[in-house]
Amino acid sequence: MGILLLTFQRPSLNACTRVVYLGPSGDVITARSMDWKVDVGTNLWIFPQGMHRNGKAGPHSLEWTSKYGSIIASGYDVSTTDGMNEKGMVANLLWLVESQYSEQSSKPGLAISLWAQYILDNFSTVAEAVSALQNEPFHLVTDKVPGENRLATLHLSMSDSTGDSAIVEYIEGKQTIHHDRKYQVMTNSPTFDKQLALNEYWSGIGGTVMLPGTNRAADRFARASFYINAIPKDESPDITVASVFSVIRNVSVPYGISTPDEPNISSTRWRTIADQKRLIYFFESALTPNTFWINLHNIDFSAASGKVMTLDLGKNQSHIYSGNAMANFKEAKPFNFLGLQQ
Repeated sequence: MGILLLTFQRPSLNACTRVVYLGPSGDVITARSMDWKVDVGTNLWIFPQGMHRNGKAGPHSLEWTSKYGSIIASGYDVSTTDGMNEKGMVANLLWLVESQYSEQSSKPGLAISLWAQYILDNFSTVAEAVSALQNEPFHLVTDKVPGENRLATLHLSMSDSTGDSAIVEYIEGKQTIHHDRKYQVMTNSPTFDKQLALNEYWSGIGGTVMLPGTNRAADRFARASFYINAIPKDESPDITVASVFSVIRNVSVPYGISTPDEPNISSTRWRTIADQKRLIYFFESALTPNTFWINLHNIDFSAASGKVMTLDLGKNQSHIYSGNAMANFKEAKPFNFLGLQQ
């Protein structure tokens, strides 16, 4: 494509955390926080099977038709930042300032706004996704963050209903995949291999002795890693969800917090939990008093009769919903994913 898609950036203004709970009865629950310096314009969307996709990366773009339906949380209604498909496959995008994507490729292009959606549309397990990604079927193309003069620098986490996990990063223009069930946590900088090394130090000390308490990504990684395996392995799925919520809240950044010397720290704006065994997707905004959920068993994902639907969360995700919010979704035209001009 002949253009430099990404250079190393100044420290990011965003900080998120993703963590996976592995229970004794096959329970798998993935939680994430969305930390961003301004309103990220998030709404919830339901996408059925059979949707034709274009990679939005110019004339030589990847094309596919969605095999699986999904529920997703959008970013600015131009990208998929988080979501779960009908098979319990979860994809999450988090900021990684070290990300550097390749400049050119003969392979079809995929805009970074569609990266997570590509995973949700096409794969039911992490192993299946990793097998496909190892062949590098596309050239990942970044673009500017809406309203800003900087490129999106992201890495991708995946987890499935078996508890398998993978982290995908692009470092110095090359794809790196970390694939193992034990990779339960992902935050931001530094790169995942260095995060693992830092966490090994804290694991040696022991979480009951001391844990790092700042909002920095490495400290959040250490706390999430300890607590997600320290919480009781309860047989009640509702109590387990509550415990996992307590972990992701523990690594959240208080609303309105800013740290002048640490521009990579931003307020947590919302949190999601994906119960991959029961197929329930929970959403919690920092500005509303209630947590609500959507049971994917109540959604028609079929290509023949399924509809694109959306739940309007309002400015700063301030609209209030409670309980099962499926009845509040409205049929809508799908948003246009952000990408390069055709």
